[in-house]
Amino acid sequence: MHTQQLTLGLVNVVGGILVLGSYAHGLITHPANRDAIWGDVPEAIKPLYTANMLLAAAGYLAFTYFVLFRLHPDSAQLASLSGYKVFYIIYALILLPSALWMPLTYASLGHPDSSLYYWAIRITLAVVGLASLGLLGVLLSLHSSESSPTYWLAVAGCVFFCIQTAVLDAIVWPAFFRV
Repeated sequence: MHTQQLTLGLVNVVGGILVLGSYAHGLITHPANRDAIWGDVPEAIKPLYTANMLLAAAGYLAFTYFVLFRLHPDSAQLASLSGYKVFYIIYALILLPSALWMPLTYASLGHPDSSLYYWAIRITLAVVGLASLGLLGVLLSLHSSESSPTYWLAVAGCVFFCIQTAVLDAIVWPAFFRV
């Protein structure tokens, strides 16, 4: 395995631990407020979230598998960034802000008079959504050299991930989350 692939794998492991750790910490330390993080999201929309969360998680695994195990580092390029450098940036912009969402949301619930937390959450979710769309763009730019089923599964998975992060999380959820 190429050194750049190992580094990206490490970014995913560390970032994944931060994201899942922040979620676990938030849910464990705020058991009475678990439903409050939904804000006023209508009950009719919650099953859509649940279904797409599962598809987005599976999608994350699909595109990460493709990037780590099927894509040679020299095949990836965006503007002047070649190799996995583009993926380091994109994954960091997905994982690090994702790790901040839960703590910011609970902080916002604890300080309902402060709009600072609300805007920090919006910016955090927007960064994740834009980075997800950037990842989709990079994957689609590979089409000329990649056409395997694994590639198309990665693209489809990234589409579901983008629906979750760029639409449901960055646009829909904030519209209903008011403290």
